[in-house]
Amino acid sequence: MSFQAYLDNIEKKTGQQPDDFKRLAGEKGLLKPGTKAGEIVAWLANDFQLGHGHAMAIYKLFKDDGLL
Repeated sequence: MSFQAYLDNIEKKTGQQPDDFKRLAGEKGLLKPGTKAGEIVAWLANDFQLGHGHAMAIYKLFKDDGLL
């Protein structure tokens, strides 16, 4: 599955786009240097019922944008 396919599936499941996740993560105080992948994965599993692979796609998005 391509990275874009992961993001498309996440949007279908949650109704949230990447910028929405960035905003929500910022509001939760998760966008700071040193935030571990496990923290992001746990948040996304608890709040959005995302599995590990999809949650890691969001984590990668944050890392690639220099937010972590």
